[in-house]
Amino acid sequence: MIKRYVPDFPEMMRICETNFAQLRRLLPKEDRAGESVTWQVNGASYTVTIQESTRYTTLVEIKQTAPAVSYWSLPAMSVRLYHDAMVAEVCSTQQIYRFKARYDYPNKKLHQRDEKHQINQFLADWLRYCLAHGAMAVPVW
Repeated sequence: MIKRYVPDFPEMMRICETNFAQLRRLLPKEDRAGESVTWQVNGASYTVTIQESTRYTTLVEIKQTAPAVSYWSLPAMSVRLYHDAMVAEVCSTQQIYRFKARYDYPNKKLHQRDEKHQINQFLADWLRYCLAHGAMAVPVW
């Protein structure tokens, strides 16, 4: 019998709180829709663009822009920051537009049982890596 996956809510909240704090350090200075900043990290370029900014939330898109690779799509994700709770959660990535807290396994789309946890953990790892090894690209006007 396969043990049913039970989401670890406190751990998920810790990850989302850390993501909020770290992502705030990478965002453009102006919290307005359309503002963006590019980060250079070990030969790769990532753009962080504010898609939507409201009183309580900010939606950002994080997209790898270089190096261009023809045989697969470059990583991209949308992340919503909740200012009142001070958490950031991945909303979509790689053609997945909604994450359940738990998936039965196996399933038709081959999601992992803890897909939502894994994608938010990936964001945490990426943010930590960018802050440790990246540099903001100088804007070209």
